[in-house]
Amino acid sequence: MTETALTLPDGRTLRYYDTGPADAPLTVVWHHGTPNLGAPPEPLLPAAARLGIRFVSYDRPGYGGSTPRPGRDIASAAADTAALASALGIERFAALGHSGGGPHALACAALLPDRVLAAASIAGLAPYGADGLDWYAGMTASGVASLQAAVAGRTVKEHHQHAHGADYDPEFTPADLAALHGPWSWLDTVVGPALSAGPAALIDDDLAYTAPWGFTPGRIRTPVLLLHGDRDRIVPSSHSHWLARRIPGAELWTRPDDGHISVLTSAEDALTRLHDLADR
Repeated sequence: MTETALTLPDGRTLRYYDTGPADAPLTVVWHHGTPNLGAPPEPLLPAAARLGIRFVSYDRPGYGGSTPRPGRDIASAAADTAALASALGIERFAALGHSGGGPHALACAALLPDRVLAAASIAGLAPYGADGLDWYAGMTASGVASLQAAVAGRTVKEHHQHAHGADYDPEFTPADLAALHGPWSWLDTVVGPALSAGPAALIDDDLAYTAPWGFTPGRIRTPVLLLHGDRDRIVPSSHSHWLARRIPGAELWTRPDDGHISVLTSAEDALTRLHDLADR
């Protein structure tokens, strides 16, 4: 894997990762969760090699080596992704995101219809204020408080993060903890460095999740797969159910015994399905 920096047209730096090779049959752009760095998901690399997939990814603005962009919305990921793909000579690609990366993958599907072959969101959020969705229902109390602070604006969110950030409890399920002590212990390598740099990028993410996204999921015509665990209390599975009802033709896979992390044990199957959807 190579790791380097791209200077964007507006002068910002985007730190990106590329597993190559350049002639791979399919490129998948990985969109990371909150708070993570953008390295592609190591547990999926063997499956990617088997499927002929090249993973490309990047640190969202403010994370790792990417220039902060306060006030960014979810839609802005499409322009950053398109600029990176063009710089690498990649015309068409698929998009995959976990957790907070899910909405960013969907942004690419909605806003880059001529370039995105298929998209998948694993344990991803629905838009804040979505009609017919009780957005907070089933979330942990600490998660609700953190996101409600974001709804109140940057000043309140910054105060909350500095005063209560360490109190956040994801209430991982036993299956989540088993995954975190197994193959998905890899997450420690991308969460720790993201947190050690301070909360600014996390704050920008949460503000983006709770503000208008800049697109509506209903405009997506690209094939979409949604994967969610029914025991998820970080992002309840009702979010993917809502998205499945709004995105034409979307496939919804649920895992009744999985939480926010353990659902990633099905990520290899999701990657295989994404490959098949992109090959239509």
